[in-house]
Amino acid sequence: METFVCTHCGAVGRQEEAYWAEEEPLCQDCADAQTAICDRCGERYYLDNMVADACQQVCTHCYDDYYTRCHHCGEIIPNSQAYYLDDDEDYPYCPACYDNVGVPIHPYSYKPAPVFYGNAPRYFGVELEVDDGGKDSGKARQVLAVFNQNSDAEPIGYGKADGSLEDGWELVTHPCTLAYHKQNLPWEETLEKFKSLHYRSHNAGTCGLHVHVSRAAFGESEELQEAAIGHILYFFERFWQELLCFSRRTEGQIRQWAARYGYKDSGREILEHAKKADSGRYSCVNLLPRNTIEFRIFRGTLKYNTFLATLQLVDEICSVALSFGEEEMQSLSWPDFVARISAAEKPELVQYLKERRLYVNEPIAADCEV
Repeated sequence: METFVCTHCGAVGRQEEAYWAEEEPLCQDCADAQTAICDRCGERYYLDNMVADACQQVCTHCYDDYYTRCHHCGEIIPNSQAYYLDDDEDYPYCPACYDNVGVPIHPYSYKPAPVFYGNAPRYFGVELEVDDGGKDSGKARQVLAVFNQNSDAEPIGYGKADGSLEDGWELVTHPCTLAYHKQNLPWEETLEKFKSLHYRSHNAGTCGLHVHVSRAAFGESEELQEAAIGHILYFFERFWQELLCFSRRTEGQIRQWAARYGYKDSGREILEHAKKADSGRYSCVNLLPRNTIEFRIFRGTLKYNTFLATLQLVDEICSVALSFGEEEMQSLSWPDFVARISAAEKPELVQYLKERRLYVNEPIAADCEV
C-alpha cells in the first residue's frame, strides 16, 4: 500500500486519501484547517495564498490577474465589474457602492443588474437623453433626487454619459411595467426639473427617447419571440411614414440614429434580413441586446404627454405583434390600428396622435416640444 506523510502534521495516510495543496500532500484535517479551493481556478492553496471576502475566495494568482477590491465595502470584484471615480484607478468600486458614493453620471459602459418593477410580462426600460444644460454632477443629483424620491431601496433611475451628447447626459431606468411608469414614477415632476435646469431634449438636436422591451414578453421560446419581433419590424416598414411623423425625427436624424431595415413581404423576411444586415445598434428597432429589443426611432422630449404617449405607442405595437398573425398584419391599416386604442386607458396617446394628425382626421392644437 502506497502511503504519504502529511507535510503539516506528519501523519501517515494512504496515498489516495492525500489532499494536495501547492504540490504538497496533506491529511484531511490539515487540508480543512490550512487550505481552501480557489473559486475561479478550482485549485487548492494555503490560506496565506488566498484572498477572501464574505462571499468568495480566490488564490492570489487569480486575484492579481482578474480581481480587485471595492474601495468602499472591501468586496472582491472582477476587474470587468469595477468602476472608478473620474478614471482614478487607485480607487475601484463595486456597482452597488459606486451608486452610493455620490456619482450621479456613470460612464457609458455602466450597466447594473436589472431590477424589475411592477407585475406584468412586458417591461419597459427607458433612456431619455438631454442636452444643452451641462454634463453637470450637481444638476444630475437634483434630477435623480426627484426621480428616485419614492424609491425605498436601490434607485430606479440613474445617469449615464453618452458620446452623442455635446453638453448633457441620459436618464436610464430599470425595467418597469407601463402602469408602474405612469402610476409610481414621478416622470412629470422630473421632466419639469430638467426644464428648470435649462436642459432640452426635443430641441437639442441629437437627443433620443429609447425604449427597451424585454424579449421575454414575446413568448417563452425563441421561436415565439422572433415571430412577434418580426411582426414589429413589419409594422415599422408598413407604417414608416406614420411612425416618422410620430417620432418627430427628421429624415437625416433617422438615417444617422435609427435607420430602417427596408420593406419585405413578411416580418419573418425582414427579421432575417436584419440579422444579416449587421447594421449595428443605430436602427429603428435595435436587435443587438441579448434580453431586450430597443425602439430607437423617437426623438427626445421633456413634454410629459408626449413622453407617456411614446411608451403607450410601443405598448400598442407590441400588443398587435403578439395577437396578430401574418395575414392580419399584412391587412392591417393605420386607421384600423389607431381605432384599437382605448381613449379611456391611453388618453395621452390619443391626444398626441391627434396633435400629429395621425388620428382619424381629428387634429387638435399642440403645445411646443422642449
